[in-house]
Amino acid sequence: MADFDPIKILFAALTIFFTINYGLILQGIIGKIYARVGKRIGIRLLQPYFNIIRQWATRTSISHGVMFYLGPVFRFTGGAGILIFIPIIYGAPFFQSFSFAGDLVLVSYFIFLGTLGMALGGGEAGHPYSAIAVTRGLAQTSAFEISLMLAIYSIATQYQSINITEIVAAQQGGVLNWTLFTNPVATAAAMLAFLGSMMRSPFDIVLAPQEIPVGPPTEYQSQFLAMLMTNRTIFPVAKTILYVNLFFGGVALYDSYILTFVVFFLKTFFVYMWSVFVGVSFPRFRVDQSIRFFIKWPLIIGVISVIIASIRY
Repeated sequence: MADFDPIKILFAALTIFFTINYGLILQGIIGKIYARVGKRIGIRLLQPYFNIIRQWATRTSISHGVMFYLGPVFRFTGGAGILIFIPIIYGAPFFQSFSFAGDLVLVSYFIFLGTLGMALGGGEAGHPYSAIAVTRGLAQTSAFEISLMLAIYSIATQYQSINITEIVAAQQGGVLNWTLFTNPVATAAAMLAFLGSMMRSPFDIVLAPQEIPVGPPTEYQSQFLAMLMTNRTIFPVAKTILYVNLFFGGVALYDSYILTFVVFFLKTFFVYMWSVFVGVSFPRFRVDQSIRFFIKWPLIIGVISVIIASIRY
């Protein structure tokens, strides 16, 4: 594993700070998109900033079990863990984060850590229906992660590596070298799994806003809710960067840092918008419909991708 020198720690902190702001801006844009589709004006673009500042400034006297308080910490750790162990910009030493030889395996665990932490925290919320959301979330996460892991196994077989930096390096030299074109079946399986991981319609079965007024926004208050809101800006962006690295050639360092960050914004924005586009186009699934979807089409495509990779490579 790479040495934890102070400069890398500083750039990791700056990366998290940058990602939080990028995620908050995206949340404002997405709120506008959802509102315009519904023929409404929607929130202000900077409203996510006001919401998170207000929550960090408040206190709560409500007391629950220890795991209730550790849930947001686990959730935040899952998002931040993904972010600091994946290369942000290929070829830029200080934006390689703490990427190391087996980081793809570690990042795969971090993806599930946040969901698991929230499940443990929700179990001590004291609400009689908290177990419903916990069961829904873990069931859907288990369903879509099967196809995601199959896609990851397929590209690890293709590139003969579980190092994200090496996978990005193998995709350099032109657009046709991206995994999107060299392994489109694995990319399709992963992009379908991406919809479940973002938990937007039709897969927002945990919060279920049209059904029951429970979930983290109701159960948590003050700094605990603020930490959850902070992670909601980090986790989706971190997963989007991971997808860009694995399937869309990553972001290489150009002669100009401005051009580099323009490419970064464009790639992450369009991958992120994939879930938003589907979310505004389809109504929410029932729990059984969501799980049945993930153990059918994405799973079948994922199995096919593994078979093809095993034969070709």
